Amino acid sequence: MCKTKFYKVADVVFAVTAFDNDFELMKNYEPFVIPDGKQESSVFQINVQEGDAIAYTEEMRQDDEGQVIVCGKTNDGKPVFEFIWANETAGWLLGSQDYKQATLVVTGRYRKLAIDNALMILYALSTAELGVALFHSSTVSFGDKAYMFLGVSGTGKSTHSSLWLKYIEGTELLNDDNPVVRVFDDGHATVYGSPWSGKTPCYRNLSYPLGGIVLLSQAPYNKIQRLKGIHAYVALVPSISGKRWDKRIADGLHKTENALAMNIPTWHLECLPDEAAAQLCHKNIVR
Repeated sequence: MCKTKFYKVADVVFAVTAFDNDFELMKNYEPFVIPDGKQESSVFQINVQEGDAIAYTEEMRQDDEGQVIVCGKTNDGKPVFEFIWANETAGWLLGSQDYKQATLVVTGRYRKLAIDNALMILYALSTAELGVALFHSSTVSFGDKAYMFLGVSGTGKSTHSSLWLKYIEGTELLNDDNPVVRVFDDGHATVYGSPWSGKTPCYRNLSYPLGGIVLLSQAPYNKIQRLKGIHAYVALVPSISGKRWDKRIADGLHKTENALAMNIPTWHLECLPDEAAAQLCHKNIVR
């Protein structure tokens, strides 16, 4: 039997209509449920159903350690995303042009993967013009602020967070893979936990002022420097999810990225995976 649930992440409400067994797979979303969600306006709605494959023309694809996401369009121009794992299709996401309405057709294989990917994509694309950005980051809280660690896969984002947790008393993990940042009109930014946290089950419905952003890179030494202007902007862009060949979305993300680069202290930490790196980072970025 199908039913609808409402969720709120970073003050963004979305609705999911799905089967009971789908919601059983969505335990990571439970901290974000709003029982009276019908009273709030949803930014997007998705219907999960079983059905036939969706025909489309491929535009591009992303392959991340065996997980493939193919982006395309139907003959009438609607966006489609196909989710593939271990060479098997988990589902097809068919969206409206503004990503406010969507259908996820699941195959029965890797069902949770399809649901999580579909919701992350819809969230990122439907909020791009709202000052909201879905980051690829490991994020910790310390005191009354949170700090984000960025970098390409394998750089050591989770490792650096774990070093803070181990050696810097008062540190807590907020999210280990996909926190959400929201920038407000006065330039200040807040970072939120989300239902998406990669391999680490950390689904905390909490938020903190964003105190700083650190781009990590591996090195045989520990060195940190402040990034400003275009250098800060360039450090942020690769870690923010979005369909950048869509001008409307790209413009929205650019506005958010520019505000972050101008208002949030951003650093580059070249480091070893050791206590000294965490202490150096903490000393410089916490104010």
